[in-house]
Amino acid sequence: MQSPSITNSLDAFLQQPNIEASPAWEFIHGHPKQKPMPTLFHSRLQRNLVNAINNQTHACVAIQELRCIIPPLSPVPDIVVVKRDRFQDQDGPLQGSPDWLIEIRSPDQSTLDLQNKILHCLSNGTKLAWLIDIQRQQIWVWENQELPLVFAGTDILPTLDTISDFTVEAVIAMTRQR
Repeated sequence: MQSPSITNSLDAFLQQPNIEASPAWEFIHGHPKQKPMPTLFHSRLQRNLVNAINNQTHACVAIQELRCIIPPLSPVPDIVVVKRDRFQDQDGPLQGSPDWLIEIRSPDQSTLDLQNKILHCLSNGTKLAWLIDIQRQQIWVWENQELPLVFAGTDILPTLDTISDFTVEAVIAMTRQR
């Protein structure tokens, strides 16, 4: 498969025919970049965490790999959690930042690149962001515009709305749930 044409325009990127190929393409700082193919544990965690969040709330919806349009970027976070009333009746990407953004670091992903994407979302309305590092069994958490805190073990993670608290151990254990 060919990569999207080199472009520094978000509008031109969004017109490319193959940006929704698997894994998806993101538009970050003027450059198209394909997300890495997720591993087994990454995929399990993504599925199980989406299900766990959706089982606890009707006010929000957790969705895997939903394109967001946050000019001048177009990230595709691993998981977005969005208040249900923000969705329109038409298909397409999320216009604006998710309320809660969850990224799962793949072994070959740059932590700095993920943090830059998270910071862009936070500066454009995201209230909560998690960066999950399965290998280190840690989760970095940003709330609003605050500096991140690093959680591990039995630490209880902040969530949105009426969603019950998760511990880092419980989240990491989702990598092994079949």
